[in-house]
Order: sequence, then structure tokens, then C-alpha cells
Amino acid sequence: MTPTTVLTVAGSDSGGGAGIQADLKVFAALGAYGTSVITAVTAQNTRGVDAVLPLPPQTVTDQLDSVLSDFAVRAVKTGMLGTPAVAGAIADAAAAGRLPQLVVDPVLVATSGHRLGVVAAVERLLPYARVATPNSAEAAALTGAAVTDLAEMTTAARALASGGPEWVIVTGGDVDTGGEALDVLHGPDGTTVLRAPRVPTRHSHGTGCSFSAATAVRLAMGDSVPVAVATAKEYVTRGLTGARAWELGAGRGPLDHFGWSA
Repeated sequence: MTPTTVLTVAGSDSGGGAGIQADLKVFAALGAYGTSVITAVTAQNTRGVDAVLPLPPQTVTDQLDSVLSDFAVRAVKTGMLGTPAVAGAIADAAAAGRLPQLVVDPVLVATSGHRLGVVAAVERLLPYARVATPNSAEAAALTGAAVTDLAEMTTAARALASGGPEWVIVTGGDVDTGGEALDVLHGPDGTTVLRAPRVPTRHSHGTGCSFSAATAVRLAMGDSVPVAVATAKEYVTRGLTGARAWELGAGRGPLDHFGWSA
């Protein structure tokens, strides 16, 4: 059987834990064929980002045109877009209906604290998203309001959904909610809280990328949004659990994308 094709539009991660590298691992782990459009090249590892080289918008659009002209892409996810010009080019493609089942991971700040994008640029893309997947810090940057607990996550999800995305899920892995990792999903069916046990581990680099990539795969395979995000959350929880005892790098290590430690 021909595999389902999914596309990631994002920056690279030389450490392999996030970005394009993580997305392609997720696609493969969940049974999809991965294609990619690279927006920027980064020098990074588990300790942080050392350098970022955004690619020219024309190079990005050339990659996009090449992939879309040859592959039947069933879903697209975006991550780090690098510059407003690149974000604008991707938004133009989305407005033209070229990016089906679009999942927007609004990467604004790396886990190390380095800024990797511009809020206004990401905001231009959000109206075309089937699902937007900000974490609490990204939701705060996009709404201009604090997101530090479950109530504020819910408010942020509703506010962002009013700005264009069909569905918004504010992920709460970085919010102190005790022994649970809580995410808030808001869309046409209302608001739902997704719950999972919090996994104590330093191997959490790339959780946002992996979550949005898994969501895109499941949408490409025909799941509804609530089912897709619930499945993605289960996948990320398994990845965090599998990597708990790993000793990769000195900082925030990657997930167990392939269930090697199962």
C-alpha cells in the first residue's frame, strides 16, 4: 500500500531532537511518508541554539513548489519559519489552498530562550490553520496575556481560536499543574481538557514539534481533530517515558520517537 504523504515546513536541528529532524522521525514512526521544506539551518544541541541561518524566501518557495508538484500531500505542519518574509510566503500558499490539513506550531521562542520567529509573521498564518498548537509561552506571546494555569490556558485557547484557526490546543507541559500534563483544546465542539501523567525527565526537547507532527499524521490518515490530538498526546507521552533514562547530551535531550526503550 502506498504510504500517506505528510509535509513539514520548519527549521533544522543539528542535534536531531526538534525541527525537521524530529518531524521526519515522527512521520516515519506513525507510518507516514515524510517530505520537508527547510526554512532555516540552526547550530544547536541539547544545551541550546548557537546560531541560526534563515534561508531566502525564494529557496523556501522553490522547495515547496517542488514537493507539492510531485507528491499528493495529505497534511502539512509548520514549525520555525525564521523570518516574516518566509512566513508570508507560506501564508500565501495556505491562502491559495495549497496546504491541506494545516497544523501550525507557532514556534516563537526555543526552549533555550532564543527567539526564532516574529509574532506578527506567525499571526499571518494562523487564519489558515486547521489546528494551531502553541505551548503556554507561545500562547502568551500571541495573546499578550499571561498563561500560567489551566484557567489562563483555556482563555488563551478561546482567544486564539477567535482569530482564525478552526481548532487551538494550548499545550501545558511547561505549566505547573501538579502531577498531570494538561492541554486545552478549543474548537467548534467546545473546550476539552486532555490529561496525562506528567513524566519526570530531562529528555523533553522537541515535544512541541513531535506533538504537532503526530497531529498532522493522524489528520492525514482521516482522524477528526479531537482524535488526532489525543493520539498525538499519547505518542508524546510514550516518547517522554521511553527516554527517561537516556544519557544523550548534557541538556534537554530528545524523545524516544521510535519506542526503542519500550
